[in-house]
Order: sequence, then C-alpha cells, then structure tokens
Amino acid sequence: MDTFNSPDDIDHHRRHFFGTAALAIAATQLALTGSANAQSATTPQPGNKKPAALAATKPGTNTSFGALKQIDAGLLNVGYAEAGPADGPAVLLLHGWPYDIYCYVDVAPLLAQAGYRVIVPYLRGYGTTHFLSDATLRSGQPAAVAVDIIALMDALKIEKAVIGGCDWGARTANIMAVLWPERCKAMVSVSGYLIGAQQAGKMPLPPKAELQWWYQFYFATDRGRAGYEKYRDDFAKLIWRTASPKWDFDDATFARSAASLANPDHVGIVVHNYRWRLGIAEGEAQYADLEKRLAEAPVVGVPTVTMEGDANGAPHPEPSAYAKKFTGPYKHHLIRGGIGHNLPQEAPEAFANAVVEVDKL
Repeated sequence: MDTFNSPDDIDHHRRHFFGTAALAIAATQLALTGSANAQSATTPQPGNKKPAALAATKPGTNTSFGALKQIDAGLLNVGYAEAGPADGPAVLLLHGWPYDIYCYVDVAPLLAQAGYRVIVPYLRGYGTTHFLSDATLRSGQPAAVAVDIIALMDALKIEKAVIGGCDWGARTANIMAVLWPERCKAMVSVSGYLIGAQQAGKMPLPPKAELQWWYQFYFATDRGRAGYEKYRDDFAKLIWRTASPKWDFDDATFARSAASLANPDHVGIVVHNYRWRLGIAEGEAQYADLEKRLAEAPVVGVPTVTMEGDANGAPHPEPSAYAKKFTGPYKHHLIRGGIGHNLPQEAPEAFANAVVEVDKL
C-alpha cells in the first residue's frame, strides 16, 4: 500500500493549493480566444448521414477555457471546463497523465460551435478537482476513475454522452463503454483498446518493451515517489518529449498544463495507479467486482473511432491487435504529420472530426 499524509498535513496542503494555486488557475481562464471564435460549423442533426464539417483550426489557436466550474460528484468536487449550448448533445473529453484539460483547448470550441455541450473535467489528482473527504484513499485504480466520471454525469444530469479520451482518459472511456454502455452513446479512443488487469501487469515483457515502461518501475520504489514529488515538472516535460518527439510545444503551453500537477493529491494517485497495475498496491474492495469484469477483457459494443498518431513515442498497441475488441460500428484513423501521444492537442481538428463522425456511426 502507498503511504498517505495525515489529515492535518492534507488539510494544510489542500488549503494552500486550493486557496492560491487553484485560484490562479481559475483566474487565468478567459473566454475562448483566437480565430476559432469566428468559425462556424453545421449543428449536429439526428438525420445527417455525414458528419458535420468543422472549420479548420491550427494547434495552439486557443490558450484558455472560459471560467472553470466546480461541482460535487461522488467522492469528489470536480473542476471542469464547459463550452457549447446547455441543451446540446453531450460530449465528455478525458485527459491522461501527465497532461490535463488543455489537451482539448482547441477541440472544445470546434465541437461547441458544432452544437455540442462539451464537458472537460480534471481527473482526480489534477487541477481544481479535490476529494470531499480526507479519509478517502488517494487511489489511481482505473475502475475508480471511471466511477468518478459516471458520478460527474449524474451530477450534471447527463444521461448519455459521446466519450472521448487519450492515455488514462482513453482507458477510462473504454471502461465506461463496457461497464455502462447505456451511458456511452459512442466513443473516440486514442490508441484503441486499453483495458488491462493486474494479472496481465505481472507478466514480464521482452526487454525492449519493458524499457518503454521505465517510469512504471521507477514509481514502484520510494525513491521514485520522492523523485516525482521533487521533480514533477521536469518529469512531465520528459514524458511529453518522449511520447511526442515531433511536437514542438513551447514553454507557455507546457506551463499551462504543469500547473494542474501541483494538486496535493497528484503524486499519490499517479504512484498508486502504476503500483496497482504491477500488483504491488491493493485496490479498494468497492471496485473489486468491476475490476473482475474488466479482467475478462470484454468487448466494446458502442460505436467507436480509434485513432493513432504516426509519431507516438509512448507504449501503444498496434491497431490490428485490438480491432476485434470493437464489435459495434467501428473505424480507425492514423493521423499523419508527426503526431505523437497527445493527439487531441497536437491534431485538434482531426480529433474533433472523429467525435462528430462517431456520433453518426
């Protein structure tokens, strides 16, 4: 098991973070800016046979969301960005590690202008999202993260939505699609089928493949936890550059996302996630039945578009290895042009088009 701070320590760090840094994050959220504001697109209509055409946009067109919102949902008070009409069809966009909601800063306005209600939440351990109780385990267990998003949908009174995600967000979308298909209208998943199990995580891989997961083994040690705590930004920037070797992001782009990693629960959740996957950290009993179902690698029946960048430097499966896991309407797209692991931020137009496309499958 991971060790966690005492309630007094947690209270101190939470007051400091959510009293200063979180306010700073919220204060920098301006109205969506850039040329995307002037773009127009066809409002989604149920009878459309073809996806609505979205206006062209370049990565980095937008640098902020509108003012963030907060809502109690399940175990959390969730911070999230929202764009588009309140009565539009819902789209939830989920980020991964070590990224944040800015993965979708250029995707959200495109979908909003196409008539969608777009929700982009900070996952547990990121940004302004925080636990309601100091007693809750700071768990990164995959099923727990998925339950968080179902609770968010309940709190926002969203019955069904298109779910899009990359990295942890794609895994969460996969889990939602198999455990709660009635809540998932369709899915866009970067790098395809990512549902795993502890037993599979215990199986050794060839040395070259193990090397790609170096940080997972680093986090398995006390030194690794302390190192991530001490060098959080440097660590994240290294992962960004390794996972997207051709993405020429600037310091300001990185800094906007790095701010969300200052969440006081972040390190504990990240370390627990990777230790749980290796089978060296216990999960929570309340998710045991869900994890048992996931361990069977169930197929996904909801309409799905999977995507991959042609320059993804992170570990990822080949599309041919997972295509048969999707039994409903299904398409796969390889996005060319030096696109890496953080596909929505590197190729926002392609990702937004995939959301519109899967909504029509």
